Amino acid sequence: MTIWKPTVLTRVMLGLAIIVSAFPLYWMLVIASRTNSDAVATPPKFLPGGNLGQNIIAVLTHPEAQFVAGLTNSFIVASVVTVSVIIISTLAGFAFANLNFRGRNLLLVLVLLTMAVPLQQMGVVPLYRLMVSLEWTGTLKAVILPYLLNGFGIFLMTQYTRQSVPMELVEAARVDGAATLRIWWNVVLPAVRPGMAVLGINTFMLMWNDYMWPLIVLNQENPTVQIAINGLNARFSTEYSLIFAGTALSIIPLVLVFVAFGRQIVGGLMEGAVKA
Repeated sequence: MTIWKPTVLTRVMLGLAIIVSAFPLYWMLVIASRTNSDAVATPPKFLPGGNLGQNIIAVLTHPEAQFVAGLTNSFIVASVVTVSVIIISTLAGFAFANLNFRGRNLLLVLVLLTMAVPLQQMGVVPLYRLMVSLEWTGTLKAVILPYLLNGFGIFLMTQYTRQSVPMELVEAARVDGAATLRIWWNVVLPAVRPGMAVLGINTFMLMWNDYMWPLIVLNQENPTVQIAINGLNARFSTEYSLIFAGTALSIIPLVLVFVAFGRQIVGGLMEGAVKA
């Protein structure tokens, strides 16, 4: 077996790609650690300053941003939606992949069609009217309800379950007397765990970064983190140092999630690549 060794050009290109990818994060930390005048200075400052702690305290105590409440609300919304999407998607994926029932293919086609329609843009008016009629505007329920399931998650787990759980394994469990939910819990879930991790992190990240819908149905007194960052702006000017400090704080939960579940992501991708 021949082991491929990267050339000097490959190493250089990879190094440049890493630098280009990491520079926005570095620049965010530079501006977050400086004053607002340094952020707009010409020529720009490329080294971190000494105001990071002061800017973080200003962000956390900002009277209009409600940043701590935004972090808490975003964590609640992202966690609830992620758990719901994972459970519903794995159940539906198991049904579409391993159960025979009337209309299965038609229902799967309908799920795929929902992925082709930009629901957030086309459905924002009826969704908002629904939230007004339910008197949910300004509450986290209005942000959570529309995202409790999605077509992409169902399609992803259907394909992953078809690759990871052979029908013979399901039939063997039935012969042993296991009910459908018992098969899903004891046979399917352990096999599709890497796919669940990938779906979960993708969903958590999308909900954490969502801006448009929370901006419409929530208010500045009960925001998500993205709305809180928007509230860091001064009335007649842009506080770049505070905005970048708030952005740096807001990505910490995402980094922790990636660190915690990174092995599952890599394992899922590698397993999918080997099976493909």
